[in-house]
Amino acid sequence: MLKSLKPESIPDNTFKMIGKDWMLITACTKKISDDGSISTGRPNTMTASWGGLGVLWNKNVATVYIRPTRYTKEIIDSTDTFSLSVLPEKYKTALDYCGCHSGRDEDKFRATKLDVEYMNGTPWIKQARLVLFCQKLYAQEIDPFCFMEDKLCNQNYRKNDFHTMYIGEITKVLYETRDKK
Repeated sequence: MLKSLKPESIPDNTFKMIGKDWMLITACTKKISDDGSISTGRPNTMTASWGGLGVLWNKNVATVYIRPTRYTKEIIDSTDTFSLSVLPEKYKTALDYCGCHSGRDEDKFRATKLDVEYMNGTPWIKQARLVLFCQKLYAQEIDPFCFMEDKLCNQNYRKNDFHTMYIGEITKVLYETRDKK
């Protein structure tokens, strides 16, 4: 069972959680009608292992990085919210699949048997042990001229496919409360 938690109470080691366990960035387009009802477009998800959590502009934030070739980038550019879902170890194969296949070409949820839920029009992964709901605050493409070490730029951007950095305010956190025996 997932319960609500304050962002500053997340018990995970964020370096391990993002860099080793990975996470799924999930988003979809949405429209809010005059009566306040929300209709959503087709959701998409992608695996990410670059990102961070912290405080910026007096807000609890998550930072994620998405390459321009990713279908998820198109969706996040056209919407105001996204979620970050951290799954238990047994879903590593699904995470790997979501990092190697494009939602532009197929339904990754069907292929991986991951289930999508929605909170206020924002999709998230039901199998997650931790979910961060984010309101997009800022986006900027990584600037190759700002690297202090050319080696970092050359190693990570051989195709000049510079990530866009997205900063989202963490508006809600859900955390797994089940016994993990």
